Amino acid sequence: MSDDDTDNHPEAHDHAVVLGAGIAGMLAARVLADRFARVTLVEKDEPAEAAPSFRPGIPQSRHVHVLWSRGIRLIEELLPGVTEKLRARGAALLNSPRDFLWLSPADWFDGVDGSEILLASRELLDWTLRREVLRHERIRLRAGSLATGLVGRPDGRSVTGVEFRDGDPLAARFVVDATGRTSRAPAWLAALGFPTPETTRYDSHLGYSSRYFEILPDPERRWQGLYIQGRPDLPRGAVLIPQDGEDRWLATLIGNGEHAPPTGDEEFLDFARSLRSPVLHDALRDAKPLSPATAFRSTANEWRHYERLDRWPAGFVVLGDAACRFNPVYGHGMTVAALVADALRKEIADLAPRDVPAAARRIQRRAIAEAEVAWQIATSEDMRYPGTEGPPPDRATKVLQGYMARVMVGANADQAIAGRFFGVLSLTAPPTTLLSPGTVVRVLSKWRLPTSPTADAYPPHHAPPAAGPGS
Repeated sequence: MSDDDTDNHPEAHDHAVVLGAGIAGMLAARVLADRFARVTLVEKDEPAEAAPSFRPGIPQSRHVHVLWSRGIRLIEELLPGVTEKLRARGAALLNSPRDFLWLSPADWFDGVDGSEILLASRELLDWTLRREVLRHERIRLRAGSLATGLVGRPDGRSVTGVEFRDGDPLAARFVVDATGRTSRAPAWLAALGFPTPETTRYDSHLGYSSRYFEILPDPERRWQGLYIQGRPDLPRGAVLIPQDGEDRWLATLIGNGEHAPPTGDEEFLDFARSLRSPVLHDALRDAKPLSPATAFRSTANEWRHYERLDRWPAGFVVLGDAACRFNPVYGHGMTVAALVADALRKEIADLAPRDVPAAARRIQRRAIAEAEVAWQIATSEDMRYPGTEGPPPDRATKVLQGYMARVMVGANADQAIAGRFFGVLSLTAPPTTLLSPGTVVRVLSKWRLPTSPTADAYPPHHAPPAAGPGS
């Protein structure tokens, strides 16, 4: 947008618009409020104000969500004190894997320290972050508004606003699309004369089925969560984590392809019984269900390569899942949203509002660079499953997969390897951390490879529970 254009829309001189009030959108709005006098956060839903609640725009919210340590730190920098506010409302700060019974593809983790994680329902996370973001005097929420397109200059080189299904267009100097997997950005850009981005997609056909349970306190319980990972030869797994305090727990069953988990009451427990360990079934057999099971199947990795386009409009960027989304089983979506917001903050830190639109292409490339490690982790692991759709792994990927299998074996019991592995998994350390000479020697010295799907029913440091009436 040039100064001549803003003469016709003086309200847009110092105005940014963010489409989508999910994690990526809220954090982007908070960053932009440091540079722009006004930021409008647009959301098609009507988010609840009084208390956390489900909203249709986040259908995956009824399933397990994890915020890794890197994400915790970055969000805390943007919204000081938010971590303690989440904990006061029931969120849990745990060490993964130390506080869990975790059966990896290789074996049980043996009490090693890994990374701090924050566990809370997605409803609580969204509600709390939204309240904190909207405390900022420069940010306002426009709820119940559906964006239908972009407004561009006649020469097609800049985005100058947003069109809506109902109401007049909203003029802006800078527009962010953070509308997630339902983003219409390719069509909006095409309408302005820009090319359609190439898309890379990997789909392991993973499915979720989740249900809330009441699990009463047990003084003998020495774990605060369960994680049973699947393997290519038995692609079934599950997670059980506390949710928002009290005695409410969320169980999420996980399966690929024909092993997609069911939603029926009896079938839910039957699936839990079929896992590599009975630990989840034992935990749920006498638990009180608090909800029906809910399925979720939209779990493909998808990268829209906006960064490769020859032309890009000033004043517009696409962030978060709208540009690159991952199989959620690795828990990286919210942490990547925080990384992208941090990249946006660094790119505009020294820019006046009038100079931000011209930096849009650089911001787009910097933002997607923050997603690359999470993409590599998700796609290389998904490619282990025979039914995964997508470009086949090259020789380098196959070699790396073999090495990572050995890393997992070492991380199960070797604190040095575990620390490096979880540093990478939490997106705190670069992948090269696992390729340093000392780490490679340590990893390759481990004699046992995970060639068998068998493992002890329970880890050595935890005995099974006593038989109950439902056993």
